[in-house]
Amino acid sequence: MKGRTVTLTAPAGTAAARRRRPSAARRAWQTVSPYAYLAPFFTLFAAFGLFPLLYTAFVSLYRVELQTPGDMEWRGLGNYAALFTDEFFWISLRNTFTIGVLSTVPQLVMALGLAHLLNYRLRGRTFFRTAMLLPYATSVAAATLVFAQLFGRDFGLVNYALGLVGIDPVDWQTNTVASQIAVSTIVIWRWTGYNALIYLAGMQSIPSELYEAAEMDGASRWRQFFHVTLPGLRPTIVFTAVVSTIGATQLFGEPLLFEGSVSGGISHQYQTLGLYMYEQGWGFFHLGRAAAIAWVMFLLILVLVGVNALIVRRRSRKEAGR
Repeated sequence: MKGRTVTLTAPAGTAAARRRRPSAARRAWQTVSPYAYLAPFFTLFAAFGLFPLLYTAFVSLYRVELQTPGDMEWRGLGNYAALFTDEFFWISLRNTFTIGVLSTVPQLVMALGLAHLLNYRLRGRTFFRTAMLLPYATSVAAATLVFAQLFGRDFGLVNYALGLVGIDPVDWQTNTVASQIAVSTIVIWRWTGYNALIYLAGMQSIPSELYEAAEMDGASRWRQFFHVTLPGLRPTIVFTAVVSTIGATQLFGEPLLFEGSVSGGISHQYQTLGLYMYEQGWGFFHLGRAAAIAWVMFLLILVLVGVNALIVRRRSRKEAGR
């Protein structure tokens, strides 16, 4: 009809869908925003993690002295060749391995036992859980100096206690085995409580129904521990073993402050790879060789972590095939 205006309206659902459809800029921001949120971390990692790692690999191929860092002489793999022919490198590598075993194995076993005790409903368990972190919160310098006094040869409390049971005094700073035990004791004291709390968190994540079923089957607490707790803690145990292995490979503060010697004793009896690197770089001023030691330590950590992962994978495959 003449004079009548016809207005076409879109369905309500179509209009709502258009309103909900994001614009091109919004879609682009949704794509980029996760990377923008992660950018600060990767920027800091590239500046303080990746760049020093790559620059250390670059420096390890040159002869660089601390007094003249700008004068660089190409050596190729000469620093690594000199390193592998140095007797003290192999001594420090052996010491790193022995101190790592002496500190890591008792530490994790004791942490597992303490976590198992704290997992029960004990009086004052909050206090004990808090006290577990006190050694970890203590300064490594303060702890090492105190233990150095405890392991003193003439007036140390440890030798005094040994004398009460008829054992002759031990020279904890000169004897090879004794000095490594003393350094390992410091590491055990500092890190046992930390690992115990990690194990405790893992134990509390194990379903209580498993313990109830084991108890109904007549399993004692020891059987519950070996057949329920340990299998449930396997990922946590692997994590603590890897972290402890890395820490043992990089051990530096405890052996340095135990006697105050960069060489790790008179005969290098407890010098670790960390001390050996420090001695080469800041004692003998060979920055190129120190960089080569740092990369050897890095590759050693990768090998140890890889071997640990391979063992865990094979064990998981065997259990899955049963």
